[in-house]
Amino acid sequence: MAQYAKTAEVRRGIIAACLTAFGDSGFHGASMAEIARRAGISHTGLLHHFPRKEDLLTAVLDLQDQRSAEYLRTHSALSPDADPLDMLRGMAETLVDRDRHVGLVELGAVLTGEASAPGHPAHAYFAQRYRNVRGFMTRLFDRLHEEGRLSSPLPPASLAAVTIAVLDGLHTQWLFDREAIDVEETVQSFLATLAPELAKDLPPSGS
Repeated sequence: MAQYAKTAEVRRGIIAACLTAFGDSGFHGASMAEIARRAGISHTGLLHHFPRKEDLLTAVLDLQDQRSAEYLRTHSALSPDADPLDMLRGMAETLVDRDRHVGLVELGAVLTGEASAPGHPAHAYFAQRYRNVRGFMTRLFDRLHEEGRLSSPLPPASLAAVTIAVLDGLHTQWLFDREAIDVEETVQSFLATLAPELAKDLPPSGS
């Protein structure tokens, strides 16, 4: 049991080192030797836990998307009695939550830029991630449109893509000016322009 706990602790330390190494240098720029040094272990020790750099990338990506991936798995089937606004709030909260973990936001900005190249080992991961989130939000916007609760003239699929672009763009701007950008409040304001019922989620004016 003690050995298992020690192994888990070492792996957590390696993944933490990857967050900073990949964030500073990107996936291709960070070497295994550098990651081992940052983690405070030998190169051989690193290879024992993660034989390939791609294995490290997978572990980091799993950590980055843990909450939103779990939310999608749990709510992928939109039940007839579920309120799509509640589900939209929940999905937005999991994505907004990234701004509480600066390292993950920085890493996401670096990796999504790098992974746009088809040959990048994370390309398929991000492509599928965007498809999953777009599909989920499209279903929510479809329901809201059918129920007459959506105020945007955009088709649901386009609206889903725009919403994801707003979320990603706000996080990028937040990295450059954290005092000026309130991601959570801005997302709430944006969603309220799409579904007026969400206006009640906004803080009182002037607060």
